[in-house]
Amino acid sequence: MYQSKKPYMYGTGRRKSSVSRVHLFPNGTGSITINGRDIDEYFGLETLKMLVRQPLAITDTLGKVDIVATVEGGGVSGQAGALRHGVARALLLVNPDYRAILKKAGFLTRDPRMKERKKYGLKAARRAPQFSKR
Repeated sequence: MYQSKKPYMYGTGRRKSSVSRVHLFPNGTGSITINGRDIDEYFGLETLKMLVRQPLAITDTLGKVDIVATVEGGGVSGQAGALRHGVARALLLVNPDYRAILKKAGFLTRDPRMKERKKYGLKAARRAPQFSKR
């Protein structure tokens, strides 16, 4: 079995159709790497970067841990939400006392909203074909 050189905490996060695998290294420098790229390089919008850092900010661990994550599926917004969920779950393993803070902020709850499936006879989930009066 594979043994990591440095011990880490693991958390899986999900949002819409995005899935993230987060490896959180305690006693780090504060670097966040997503799919082999830096967070500033991966996410263009400042709001998405802030979304990923929210669990770290609320638990005062912003410059104290390193994060290496892989994320796949969905769009950038869903991926940022999945990362936030994964980081929050990994932080619980660092210190179980964070549960009350993270739960109150709503970071541990998996957002159940998904894309609605397309129905037959329609152009999309609810969009009906347009017809003209003759």
